[in-house]
Amino acid sequence: MRLAVITLVAGRHRHLSFQQNGLAAGTHRPDHYVVVGIDDPSAAEVVRAGVPEADVINVERAAGRLPLAAARNAGARRALEAGAAVLVFLDVDCVPGRTLVGRYAETAASTHDGALLCGTVSYLPPPPPGGYRLPELHGLAPPHPGRPTPEEGVVLRNGDHRLFWSLSFALTARTWQRIGGFCEDYTGYGGEDTDFAMSAAASGVDLWWVGGAPAYHQHHPVSRPPVEHLDDILRNGALYRRRWGTWPMEGWLRDFARLGLVRHDSADDTWHRTGRARHESPVDRASTDP
Repeated sequence: MRLAVITLVAGRHRHLSFQQNGLAAGTHRPDHYVVVGIDDPSAAEVVRAGVPEADVINVERAAGRLPLAAARNAGARRALEAGAAVLVFLDVDCVPGRTLVGRYAETAASTHDGALLCGTVSYLPPPPPGGYRLPELHGLAPPHPGRPTPEEGVVLRNGDHRLFWSLSFALTARTWQRIGGFCEDYTGYGGEDTDFAMSAAASGVDLWWVGGAPAYHQHHPVSRPPVEHLDDILRNGALYRRRWGTWPMEGWLRDFARLGLVRHDSADDTWHRTGRARHESPVDRASTDP
């Protein structure tokens, strides 16, 4: 089964290079490595001489916002046109463990289609002087505690689609086509991956947690709550509610409310900005949020 790894990049070049190194060190290399640069033409130079050989395409921002859904769809189209039977999506911050690609391939071959496959993700601490070393990643951090962590070789079926995340997942080409890809109405931060999971559930696609397919999320500072994405979260959250009847990212919305930045109207279950200036969001360098 021809397998493609797809990643999106918008300037995080050091992380992209280390991800490529991780793929090269794996027990099973992808047949096709698709890098989707979002207004990032220099990404091609970063991976040009690396292994596996990268197929770099570029998409433009949407009204100044990152078109994450559209970029993933573009990467999938490129992979499918080249004959991919299995699609593996990795966030650019994620370095694959040695067995990730092989384990996804093995599990996909046994699904008979109809499953989203999710491996574990561990959030790494800040890199030591000289950077991370691939053989040491496993011992630097445990898998994220908010997701199932099956043992190597174990697959947990009938997962909660609300726990899906797009940092590391795989599916067959037929399952991708069954779901219909990501909804491109989402632009900017948040919501598009939860929407994808709900589309999968509505299409009868199960969620499987796959042991032995670890990814390691390279450290970068994040803000808690992400006030720089407030408008994206409100816009994408409202779109999600129109499509699915509930609000995603409610933890962030409640945090914004505590800061006085948004308010909830219980009469029609909507969230609105208050018009107050944004508070400076504290940076949590040990955060486990993407």
